[in-house]
Amino acid sequence: MLTRPLTIAVALALCAANAHAADVDATAAANVALSAQTLDTVSVIGQGETRQVQRITAVDKEVLPPGTSGQKILDRLPGVSVQSNDAFGANEESQTISLRGFDKSRLGYTLDGIPLGDNSYGNYNGLSIARALIAENLAGAELSQGIGSLGVASTSNLGGTIQYFSQDPSTEFGGKASVTVGDDNQRRGYLRVDTGDINGFSAYVSGVHQDSDMWAEPNQNQTTRQFNAKAIWNVGDNRFGAFAATSRVSQANYAYLSKSMLARGLGWDWNIYAPDWDRAVAAAYCAPGTYNAQKCAFTGGVNSIDDAYYQSRALRDDNLYSLDADLALGDSARLKLLGYHHENRGQGHWWAPGQPSNPGTPEMLPISIRSTNYTINRQGITAALSWQWGIHELEAGLWYERNDHNVERNFYYITGPFLDDGYLNHPDRRLFDQDFDIRTRQFYVQDRMRFLDDRLTVDVGIKSPNTRMTANAKPGTEASYASGTLTAKESVLPQAGIGFKLSPNQEVFASYSENIAAFVGGGSGGPLQVSPESFAASAGLEPEKSKTLEAGFRTFGEKYQASLAAYHVTFDNRLLSLNPCTSIEVGTRPECITRFINVGSVKSRGAELTFILKPMDGLQWYNALSWNKTTYEDNYTSGGAVVPVAGKITVDTPERMASSEISWNRDGFFASLRAKYTGKRYYTYTNDQSVPGVTTFDAGMGYSFGPGMGLRDIKVSLNATNLTNKRYAGQLSSFAPTDPTGTRYAIHASAPRQVFMTVAAEF
Repeated sequence: MLTRPLTIAVALALCAANAHAADVDATAAANVALSAQTLDTVSVIGQGETRQVQRITAVDKEVLPPGTSGQKILDRLPGVSVQSNDAFGANEESQTISLRGFDKSRLGYTLDGIPLGDNSYGNYNGLSIARALIAENLAGAELSQGIGSLGVASTSNLGGTIQYFSQDPSTEFGGKASVTVGDDNQRRGYLRVDTGDINGFSAYVSGVHQDSDMWAEPNQNQTTRQFNAKAIWNVGDNRFGAFAATSRVSQANYAYLSKSMLARGLGWDWNIYAPDWDRAVAAAYCAPGTYNAQKCAFTGGVNSIDDAYYQSRALRDDNLYSLDADLALGDSARLKLLGYHHENRGQGHWWAPGQPSNPGTPEMLPISIRSTNYTINRQGITAALSWQWGIHELEAGLWYERNDHNVERNFYYITGPFLDDGYLNHPDRRLFDQDFDIRTRQFYVQDRMRFLDDRLTVDVGIKSPNTRMTANAKPGTEASYASGTLTAKESVLPQAGIGFKLSPNQEVFASYSENIAAFVGGGSGGPLQVSPESFAASAGLEPEKSKTLEAGFRTFGEKYQASLAAYHVTFDNRLLSLNPCTSIEVGTRPECITRFINVGSVKSRGAELTFILKPMDGLQWYNALSWNKTTYEDNYTSGGAVVPVAGKITVDTPERMASSEISWNRDGFFASLRAKYTGKRYYTYTNDQSVPGVTTFDAGMGYSFGPGMGLRDIKVSLNATNLTNKRYAGQLSSFAPTDPTGTRYAIHASAPRQVFMTVAAEF
């Protein structure tokens, strides 16, 4: 049975294909500055780089429906697992990405150099790419597996970096409009207008309005409204830019599932109780806090208070702005400057059974709305000076950010059911309220040297990050939370790489880097969102750290590209929240308190193969294979007992993955078929519970009619996600040491097959 998934994976790599690898120039200069302007002119597998690099471009989006997040498009790349329970990869509670054993919160993300934070659901230092940029305006992305560029503005890039790039304005006046309709009442409208080039100045404004229903009952509505504007002004050798993005998102959250629930027949489509209010109330009377033996009732296969709840929703409002300049300083130097500002307001609603509304009154109900409220107000600058000095290509840069973040948890009393698709005000109870002042400073310097007629490239550099996080717990709350400061800093983190051209079309590379991560804070939890006693007991915490060594080989031909890379990563100072003492000892000794503890190391080893074939004009075939073994290296003690995790596979880390995509694009017709195999994944640290491997398919096809009816182009396309309607465990979360009865709510179900049609016009 274990060989069958591997057989499928190998078959996919040998028999499927991709036509969306970009039409690249395989001889592009290795030192070209990557941006939206240059993304289409560099190798999609990183030719000339001294580290493992994979890229996607705008054409790679065609297999997936318009509106698909940039993160989901990355799923075809080697070593990458992207999961979500919606077709667009935009549902934030369920979207996740795993890379070489690192989860999404340990990767780094930027958009046009703007830091996006750590991609966590309860975010405290950024926002997702789905909210930062309208998907139609995505020019592409660069994924650096393991070793990211030194200049990336991130405090979480232990396992790699993802740099997204927005499209530049067109140099021709005109615009684009599209309408997408599909399953589950999907309705998406997109409009963009470009000014064209006006004496070196060009700009566009664009907007999206999207409505859809949940794919499972009660089919509640979800809405997205976004606005993007971008301007570029070229003055001689200098370039000035501005970007603005607003996002207003309301997402109904799907219920978590357990293996026990699936075994009891509740099924992949099991969701929230709404609109069955009476059933939700009866179940809530079974909760300990509101238990009433006469009113308590579970029905329809439910046997636990946590098997379902009435409803849940995520609300997120974002405003993101930036100004940038790329200035020529003489003939051999350039200065790049970027300033940005980000404001966020969010609420996460959960109709909490066992938390009574209006207690002690005739209007008492066994349910109230628990809301976690977030705000972010951050601003920052980045600067990079590059210059040529003999054989040296030197660059030095800095990043500074100040982030004022607040997180609070409130309860709101209700008198009956309603659709909670708006912000709640005036809470009836406040559990906690914390302000966070987060200051980030990072400096880097690097040098690229070339020898032997540019056949040998040597990169060396260091960076020096410093993130200070101070929490201030406000009074007047039910729970006592910590006030204090944590600092993650390192004076010197080295990075080095070497690349050698064996021939004009063959090269080898090797690189090494060290990184640390800032402590998690605010809405994402972490060692400051605990009691004062727990924070005091956590003194001496070390920031998580990684050391990455990788090496590989690339080869290029007129009709193919290929890359093979191997890596070894050590992840030290892993943080967990636990109590090392037995239940009898808790409260008897100062150290016997639940707190964050560094529990040891993780080691990751693996290999990645990419092969792109272009046998004829218009036909492309993309294949990626990856093998990874990431294991915990140390046992730890929790509740006075040793948890035997040493040698166990880390959670949510498939050992084998394979993707293959074949595409045809000629004479106006285009079609793509993508297959992805994701291997078995564990959701317990001791590996006693897992979900099986799965193969999924996505397809897209369409036709461009060209000019007509006064338009430059008219295009009709059809996209199908999860083509074979495979139901499986998508996102995994809520990890635990063990789950012997399969009752842990760790699974978000995959979306069923969904079909979408788009009509687009350029004018």
